[in-house]
Amino acid sequence: MLLRSSILWPMLGLVSALGCGAGSSDNSTGGGGAGGAPPCTPIGSTCALSFSFPLSNESSVELRGDFAAGAWEQGVPMEIDAGSWRVTIQAPAGEVVRYKFFVNGKDWVLDPANPNVEDDGLGSQNSVKTVECANPICEEGEGGQGAGVAPGAFDWRSAVLYFVFVDRFKNGDVTNDNPVAGVDAPANYQGGDYAGLLETIESGYFEELGVNALWLTVPMDNPNIIGPGADGRAYSAYHGYWPSDLLKVEEHFGDMALLKQVIAAAHDRGIKVLFDYAMNHVHESNPLFTEQPGYFWSLDFEGRYCVCGDGCSWDGYEGRRCWFRDYLPDWNFQSAEARAASIDNAMWWIKETGVDGYRLDAIKHIETVWVEDLRKRVNAEVDQTQGRFYMVGETFETGNRDVIRQYVGEDLLDGQFDFPLRGAVVENILRRQGTMFDLDNFLATNDTYYPGLMSTFIGNHDIPRVIQTALDSPWGTWDNGGDSNWNNPPGQPPNRSPYERLSLGFTFIFTTPGVPLVYYGDEIGLAGSGDPDNRRFMQWEGTNTHQQWLNEQIKKLGAIRKERTELWAGKRSTVFVGNDVYAYRMTQGAKSTVIVLNRGDLPAEVDNLPADSSDALTGAPVAGPKATIPARTAWILSEN
Repeated sequence: MLLRSSILWPMLGLVSALGCGAGSSDNSTGGGGAGGAPPCTPIGSTCALSFSFPLSNESSVELRGDFAAGAWEQGVPMEIDAGSWRVTIQAPAGEVVRYKFFVNGKDWVLDPANPNVEDDGLGSQNSVKTVECANPICEEGEGGQGAGVAPGAFDWRSAVLYFVFVDRFKNGDVTNDNPVAGVDAPANYQGGDYAGLLETIESGYFEELGVNALWLTVPMDNPNIIGPGADGRAYSAYHGYWPSDLLKVEEHFGDMALLKQVIAAAHDRGIKVLFDYAMNHVHESNPLFTEQPGYFWSLDFEGRYCVCGDGCSWDGYEGRRCWFRDYLPDWNFQSAEARAASIDNAMWWIKETGVDGYRLDAIKHIETVWVEDLRKRVNAEVDQTQGRFYMVGETFETGNRDVIRQYVGEDLLDGQFDFPLRGAVVENILRRQGTMFDLDNFLATNDTYYPGLMSTFIGNHDIPRVIQTALDSPWGTWDNGGDSNWNNPPGQPPNRSPYERLSLGFTFIFTTPGVPLVYYGDEIGLAGSGDPDNRRFMQWEGTNTHQQWLNEQIKKLGAIRKERTELWAGKRSTVFVGNDVYAYRMTQGAKSTVIVLNRGDLPAEVDNLPADSSDALTGAPVAGPKATIPARTAWILSEN
């Protein structure tokens, strides 16, 4: 194993220089440009603008300027990233930004790397930058809805993403189950594999749901050993986040040939595939940790035991160098050599498999320059004529949108998972807290807050199953489940109302911009506490009538979203708001659809509806402008 790693890792550097080798040409141009790059940046768009200040012995550095109201008085804190103080902001395309660095809370300093200055009218000078996007700004009449997508290319705005947690999805080959001795079943391998996934793809299951993109768990090989969790219990690496061999497929799932077969089968059906890519750390058994110790941070940081949340902070500079667990060495991406080695590996998986995108794990725990470098390599080496290589990040921030936004831009991520939006939808629709006025107020600022294509969701693998928040007596918005993660886990709700509320949440994310995510099992309202109970094996048989009803609702939503482009390419405007009712319009050119949600347990009157329409979910007529919508019900009403 050591010999294999020693030979192959240096070779990865040649992949980027020479293009991919035999059997890996599906997704590479051998150094050519990204044929699917947007032709122009729509007028009014924002683009990323990055700033850096050389690292010396400063205690703090802020970016101050005219890029935002009040930013001369209270700037944006910069953080140490790849050996410099760095920050990225979003600003309107073509705008001229005047700025300085505010160092150590007292000194105003011009940008030493930027010779462009102008008088500030006060006897001094400001540094000056123009917001230049990767693509030219569209002329009047160009751009608009749909701008930036080449004819015939896949439009990621139309995507419906399904998270296949491979080990817990479907067992197609019992010979590779092999659980790890000494680990209880909830935290052990349970048999899901690529063979089971392939069967599901070929059955048409995803197409019936309207799904046209799959997110698969990390494909890299993991060690077959016990790892203690923060709760003191024994875990296996069934989740894929302890990579021990970066060039081998996890044997519990299959092999490279089978993985390629899965991707080919998906592509044959018009389904894109994303890999979960874990670049923050490796497992200590990975030979690279022994052979290249300089690629990783030390566990010792200024005399402290630097495990995240135990000796080091989860946030800021320490959050980018701390180890998640003491057996997971954290990459030091301030090292250019370490960054190059990691990105070489990310590019190898793209070229070897033909995968269409990455879900990038734990973005705020790595250096931003890693993302910039990967985007440059992808744009230079990956053929994107059939659609942009979509990169969506995970930054678990429940309320701080600025932290999420700073990683999104043309030269960075295409988008991130919108945790704050998830929080609002769950709080205001599923849990029935506050009023629908609160949701409308949040959306008024969130609709245009991010410069990229965000992924919207109501459930994922890091929080309890979302149906628990839709119960008649709901769980908290972000509950971790407590002891019920392991003991006395929740059963399947026996009544219809939680499933109806869950359908309302899905209706919202399927009928607003963003890439809606379906976490496996949520399409049948699978119950579950926190990790690991939120990762139960998929229920393929024995579903109750309420689960079956929800599944049919998701299928209808998928079909409606595919049929009505205004739901994903249009703009949202508010139609009517009440304490329990929310109606909004999605408009694209001459096409418009009105969506009505009643979260309440009683019928409610709604106004300003189309005069004569019908509900696309049921076919029932709805005559406006006033109508009474039943409890826990959604309407999708055409205006054309």
